[in-house]
Amino acid sequence: MKKTYIIIIVVLAVAVIIGLIIGLSSKGAMLISSGNIGVIEIEGVISTSKKIVRDIKQFTEDPRISGILVRVDSPGGGVAASQEIYEELKKAKLQKKVVVSMGALAASGGYYVSLPADLIVANSGTITGSIGVIMEFPIFEELMKKIGVGFEVIKSKEHKDIGSPFRKMSEKEKKMLQDVVTDVYDQFVQATIDARNIPRDSVIKFADGRIITGNQAKKLGFVDTLGTFEDAVKILGDMLGIEKPNLIYPPKRFSFIEMLTEPLERTFLPKLLYLWQ
Repeated sequence: MKKTYIIIIVVLAVAVIIGLIIGLSSKGAMLISSGNIGVIEIEGVISTSKKIVRDIKQFTEDPRISGILVRVDSPGGGVAASQEIYEELKKAKLQKKVVVSMGALAASGGYYVSLPADLIVANSGTITGSIGVIMEFPIFEELMKKIGVGFEVIKSKEHKDIGSPFRKMSEKEKKMLQDVVTDVYDQFVQATIDARNIPRDSVIKFADGRIITGNQAKKLGFVDTLGTFEDAVKILGDMLGIEKPNLIYPPKRFSFIEMLTEPLERTFLPKLLYLWQ
C-alpha cells in the first residue's frame, strides 16, 4: 500500500513539473478583445507540419486574432511538410494579413514557407535563398559485407526497392530520381515566380541552391523590406491599424516520441528535402 502511495506521489510530482515547464516556456500575453496578433514560430528543420498547420488554422479561425506574424528561423526540411505549411498560409492570407519575419536563417524550405505572406521582412544579414531540392540515401552495402550480413530481396517489380540502403543504385534509377527532384524543383521555382512576381529567368538565375543575404534578397525582389522582428510587428500593426499589438503565441506542445524518432527519421529514411545544409 505504501509503495502505491509513493508511485502516485511521484506521478503527480512529474505532472506538476511538466506543467510548470510548459507554463514557464509559454510566451506572449493573454488574449484581449482587440489588437491581437498571432505569432507562428517556424524554427529548426521542418520535419513535420502538423503542429504548425494546426496553429495557423486556429489563428485564422479565431475572430479575436487580427493578423498573423510568422517568425522563420529554419534551413528548411521536408518538401511535403513545407508545402503543407505554405498552403495553409495561403488560405490564412485570404482572411487575414500575414507578415513574415526572417531571423538568422530562412533558407530553402524556410524561404518556401515564407512565400504566401503579404510582406516578407528580413534582417540584412539573414541567410535566405537556397532555392533547390536535395534527395539523399545512405548506403550500407560495403559495411554489411564487412560484417558478413547479406539481404535477400523479393520484389514485385524492378524498381520497388529503389533507394535501398543495402545496394547501390543503377544509372537508370539515378535518372528516374533526378526526374523526381527536377519536378519538385520546378514547383519551388514556380511558387517563387507566382508569389514574388519576378520573371522566370531572374528566378532561375539564382535558383541553383545558392544562399543569399537578406540585403541581396531585397535588391533581387525575393523579400520586401529589411528589418527586425520588432519592425515586422510594427509593420503588421500599421497594416491592421493597431498602435500597440498584443502578441499571442500558441501553447507549447511537447512530444517525447517525436523528440526521439525525428532524428532517426532524418538520418535513415530517404525523402525529398527543401533543405540548405
